[in-house]
Amino acid sequence: MPASNLLTVRLPLLIFVLVSAWLIYTSIGPGKAVTLAIAIASVLMFAATWASATRLLGASAALRFLSISVSLGWFAEQMGSTHGWFFGSYTYTDVLGLRFVGVPVVIPMMWFALTYAGYVISNLIVWQAPVDGAPGVGNALFLSFLAAMIVTAFDLGADPYLVYVLKAWIMTKTDGAWFGETVQGFFGWVFVSFCILCAFRFATRKMPLKAGSVHFLPRHATVPLGIYSAGLVFQVFLGHPVEIKSIAPFAMGIPLLCALAGLQRWRNQLKAAQ
Repeated sequence: MPASNLLTVRLPLLIFVLVSAWLIYTSIGPGKAVTLAIAIASVLMFAATWASATRLLGASAALRFLSISVSLGWFAEQMGSTHGWFFGSYTYTDVLGLRFVGVPVVIPMMWFALTYAGYVISNLIVWQAPVDGAPGVGNALFLSFLAAMIVTAFDLGADPYLVYVLKAWIMTKTDGAWFGETVQGFFGWVFVSFCILCAFRFATRKMPLKAGSVHFLPRHATVPLGIYSAGLVFQVFLGHPVEIKSIAPFAMGIPLLCALAGLQRWRNQLKAAQ
């Protein structure tokens, strides 16, 4: 196996093992069961996302997606928790574990996983394929906005649970219009997600991205859909407040079902081409 292919296959596994050990080690201690569970779940999701992205986009493009989403996600959270930018004023607690310059390590990992899921789902909805179907600035802006809305649909149910049940962070203003959450937070999610996805699309505008090669199989596209589905199931059964249990199937379920239909059509096209 060539060195470049070996690196593509083994590097995500190596990083997964190292980051897993690091987060688990820092999470062990009295009363930290929730922190440990979040760390393990986040690392597993991160590893699965990277493996899928590497197969779908290629190692170079996947690394660009990772770098852009982690760095911009960290920057947005750092500015938010220190200056109240984007999401409103808030302060992180110790629930999410180890921090890097004030931001829990799992948060930038989540930005990568969720924006990648939004990228794949939006493409499946519009192009019936997991990658963009047409170049151009207009396409990049439209697909990025659609993906940002899909990402934010997850946050509609996740934020109230993380704030009022897990107490992962404390909002300065707790009388917002969305179950105590401020509407500004959701505008912030749309904006930051949009910036990440646009930056990735423009950073890879000259790179040929084509799923369906010998190294990519339809099951690899199910990874981001599975991650998004897991968030939906979690909110349906454990959502807080109870209204979230009714909202999530529509906010997250509609784009997910449309993406599944697009995935099925893409699979049929691949079979017909063989």
